[in-house]
Amino acid sequence: SLLWAKRVVSARPFSAVSELLKHSEVIWWSLEKNEWLEAFLSHPKIGERKAAQPIGATAQKWSEQEQATVQDASEHTKAELATLNLAYEKKFGFIFIVCATGKAPDEMLSILKERLTHTREEELRIAAEEQAKITALRIKKLLNL
Repeated sequence: SLLWAKRVVSARPFSAVSELLKHSEVIWWSLEKNEWLEAFLSHPKIGERKAAQPIGATAQKWSEQEQATVQDASEHTKAELATLNLAYEKKFGFIFIVCATGKAPDEMLSILKERLTHTREEELRIAAEEQAKITALRIKKLLNL
């Protein structure tokens, strides 16, 4: 979220990457739920390339890399992901967020199916946890770690 980014930037300088990562996480968990939802809009749905909100070229590239395995999935798996992505968004009112790095398409599909059984409140918290993981990975990428 823009508020998260502003708060992290205003807290500089950091003496170490670990301090930056910790501060980033503390700020993330201090945000309101609507700010989490805003951040989710900067992610494309699993299996898609375009996010709901415009994002920078670097974020677009990272997102494509993180979801690269989906492009090689079977047509059946891609179709099921697309169908369940829609069901998820209809049920919860936001897109399915998962830290896709290192996950096979069938694993993401299994996670999506399981998460569809949650309440909205449970799922919002899980999605926020996944967003926090993605953010930490991207901070490390940004710093070439």
